[in-house]
Amino acid sequence: MSHPDHHASHPAIIKRLKRANGHLSAVIEMIESGRPCLDLAQQLHAVEKAVANAKKTLIHDHLDHCLGNVGSALPDEDRAVIDEFREIARYL
Repeated sequence: MSHPDHHASHPAIIKRLKRANGHLSAVIEMIESGRPCLDLAQQLHAVEKAVANAKKTLIHDHLDHCLGNVGSALPDEDRAVIDEFREIARYL
């Protein structure tokens, strides 16, 4: 059974987060084995970007899914405000 808050992007986001989780575990092992700080910083940056991109995808999908449903029932002038909000959110 599908959950009402489950969006089409969720499987891809889950896959991305699982990959980031595995990568984070590898970074922890790198720290424990005494790898150079530059290597650690580079790998942590990659994990951070992966999580940030997953969050961004989730938020944008939610806005498109939820605001899109609400916006279609509104008068044109109100829908324009929602459309503008959705557009500016792309820059998060």
